[in-house]
Amino acid sequence: MTEQETVNLSIEGMSCASCVGRVEQGLNGVDGVTNATVNLATEAATVTVSGPDGLKSAVNALTDLGYPARTSRITLNIASMTCASCVGRVEKAFMTAPGVLEASVNLAAENATIVYVTGATTAEHLVAVSSDAGYPAEVAQADAQASRSELKADEAKALLNRVVFAAILTVPVFVLEMGAHTIPSFHHLIERTIGIQTSWLIQFVLATIVLFGPGWGFFAKGIPALLRRTPDMNSLVALGTGAAWSYSVVATFLPQVLPDGVRAVYFEAAAVIVVLILLGRWLEARAKGRTGAAIQALLGLQAKTARVLRDGETVEVDIDRLAIGDLVLVRPGERIPVDGAVTEGSSNVDESMITGEPLAVPKSADDFVTGGTVNGTGSLTFAATRVGADTTLAQIIRMVEEAQGAKLPIQGLVDRVTMWFVPAVLALALLTVIVWLLIGPDPALTFALVAGVSVLIIACPCAMGLATPTSIMVGTGRAAEMGVLFRKGDALQHLNEVEIIALDKTGTVTEGQPTLTGLLPTQGFVRSGTLALRAAVAAQS
Repeated sequence: MTEQETVNLSIEGMSCASCVGRVEQGLNGVDGVTNATVNLATEAATVTVSGPDGLKSAVNALTDLGYPARTSRITLNIASMTCASCVGRVEKAFMTAPGVLEASVNLAAENATIVYVTGATTAEHLVAVSSDAGYPAEVAQADAQASRSELKADEAKALLNRVVFAAILTVPVFVLEMGAHTIPSFHHLIERTIGIQTSWLIQFVLATIVLFGPGWGFFAKGIPALLRRTPDMNSLVALGTGAAWSYSVVATFLPQVLPDGVRAVYFEAAAVIVVLILLGRWLEARAKGRTGAAIQALLGLQAKTARVLRDGETVEVDIDRLAIGDLVLVRPGERIPVDGAVTEGSSNVDESMITGEPLAVPKSADDFVTGGTVNGTGSLTFAATRVGADTTLAQIIRMVEEAQGAKLPIQGLVDRVTMWFVPAVLALALLTVIVWLLIGPDPALTFALVAGVSVLIIACPCAMGLATPTSIMVGTGRAAEMGVLFRKGDALQHLNEVEIIALDKTGTVTEGQPTLTGLLPTQGFVRSGTLALRAAVAAQS
């Protein structure tokens, strides 16, 4: 945002001229607001503010006055995030955008939820902000969960292929180098047969293919991030493996440059690091894909089409084309597409997906039905009252998605740590090199380079950044599959403090359908025969 910025704020609750006066007076008294004019007809205020803090102060002042500014919430899918450092950079970029009040980025879900002042910015601008920061973004679609899971499945498959290919090439490198170090007879065998130099050449060829084949993505993403002075996990991997490979190339092709005592190759270290990081990325992609199973199960409860009465004819339309007031026909056994009020017919509706109660509920004229529930043996005609994102099922799905994407209090601490982790590792590696140069034994430069590369290779903050959001997604997803919905993700963090659970009705803990738990036949009936009759009836139900 520039030094002086004029923003139009949409304001709620103004009903008279005195409201306008109070709002204007309140806004003009806020630090950072240089001018404010309020229009009752448009229910808007034109405010000139100094910087993003001035706008936030104005929004807070409106809330305190009782005339809150209207805000909007948007979810963006973010690509190319690989570690928690990326999360911090994306959040920081969003918070510098005009009108943004909150920005929560989830590494496991690969999305960002942004709350902004309505009218102060647009979805297109927010997408551009993320893309300019080096992380391409797009607005999340309502039905994107299934496609996202498919995308993650494809990504996991591609990563598995890269892991297998890299591992096949890395095994000979590892055996040639580490086998020679650990087994003296193996070292002598190499010397007597192909020779040490040939062994290094073989390792060079295989490790080069691994680094610049399956591992090229680390360099393609890490080096540009380093040049932008925003290093991430890819930067660490690229620097560490690149330094190990470069040192080994010098030892192989320019051995006279290095003293005899430290002339060694580290091709196996570079290749193994690439394989291990790729293996971690594959496991991560698998976990991300599976965490969406609960949302997909809920999406599966939605009907895809509806039979609607229009101009005296029955027309089958997609549910996203339904409008409030449309008359919808539901035949026996069909799933009810949207929420509505019955206008004609009577039936019993299975509402166990909502209530947990196993018995079907009678429905007739003026009764309400819920989208996603299943009609019984009768036919119903109802008028749609809530469609699209307003239906009960859509709100449940949104609730689960928001809970999965929530940022727990502990995650804020993790993000603050990992935001500075990569720069700290780079600084520590540089400090290590300097210390070895100053006080290390001869050849100091060689030892210093080896020590610095070692620091880069062992550093990996991905686990810290992924552990919490992934556990939230898995936990809320598994709970949703079992019929337990969390309104907010931080409920998970406080769940371990719960000592007493109060249930409001039996439907909360039932399975939604009756199950035979015991049989006590009356006089004159045999248990086995009665059980067989019961099974015969149940088989046709």
